[in-house]
Amino acid sequence: MKNSFTKFLALFLVLILSVVALAACGAKEEAPSSDSESNTKEEAKAEEEKFVFKLGHAADEENTWHKGAIKFAELVNEKSNGRIEVKVYPNEQLGNEMDNITGVQAGTADMVISGETLQNWAPKVGVMAAPYVIRDSEHLRNVVDGEIGQEIEKEIIDKASLRPLFWYERGPRYLTSNRPIKTPEDLKGMILRVPNVPIFVKSWEALGAKPTPMAFSEVFTGLQQGTVEGQENPLALINSAGFYEVQKNVNKTAHVRSWIYVLIGEKQWQKLPEDLKAVVKEAAKEAQEYEHKLFLEDEEKLTKLLQERGMTFVDVDQEAFKTKVETALKDTLTEEQFDLYQRIKEVK
Repeated sequence: MKNSFTKFLALFLVLILSVVALAACGAKEEAPSSDSESNTKEEAKAEEEKFVFKLGHAADEENTWHKGAIKFAELVNEKSNGRIEVKVYPNEQLGNEMDNITGVQAGTADMVISGETLQNWAPKVGVMAAPYVIRDSEHLRNVVDGEIGQEIEKEIIDKASLRPLFWYERGPRYLTSNRPIKTPEDLKGMILRVPNVPIFVKSWEALGAKPTPMAFSEVFTGLQQGTVEGQENPLALINSAGFYEVQKNVNKTAHVRSWIYVLIGEKQWQKLPEDLKAVVKEAAKEAQEYEHKLFLEDEEKLTKLLQERGMTFVDVDQEAFKTKVETALKDTLTEEQFDLYQRIKEVK
């Protein structure tokens, strides 16, 4: 009896030790990984994650804006080894410019090409489009790439939740019409389509026209039906939109020399890991240089092309336009905007 009890006790102790050993092994296997192991896993996960961005804009496939956007998409995909894909939607496929901006802000789109329209959120942007504030291409680059450009970009990020990635130089804006316009007096009562940009509306009112905000996609029909009598845009958009079919004259007002941004939503930007942010910046710089070369070549061709398509280029008294507009700007711009306007003019 005693031997039986001893054997039972020994067996019981063996079982207890086995359970303890197994528990210890299990605890060892479930021990949390080290910080370095955790970081490695996070890095691997980030490298596997793919980002797909939708970029919408108003121009057609032949416009240098679109070609620059396509180049950017190719570069960023290549440099990220396929981790970033940018899908480009021209011709207002994702809606007009305002639709695209609000879509990016809401997260239904990711990128947009926009300029003066951004002043609806960031007032300083409006000064970009102030008539006759930019003298030439060199002056423009010094403004955009300098302290003033950084100031404007910061306001766009802070107030519109959009981050400028790179910019395109826009050709001078010209007024088109079916009657020649040589002086501000010739504008009296003219119904003129303008973008939904307050400074545009106020400036053309000061010049004697009746400016009417209208989506770009509606302009051709408006001109064709006589709802509006004229519009103003760079040569590239005058050509790509086919305005030569419904307008006879390009009046060489050259009233605005400006730039336009390619932007990404700030939320979308912040989701990118640091290595991909660097990739996007590098691709953006190269895409800007690529588009600028196309732009310069394009401007040389467009005057001749539009003349061949029946448009007459009309010389304009630019000083008369400039004088009348500058007087109006003091009443149109806020104190902060007018201060920025003066600073832009002072940039060498």
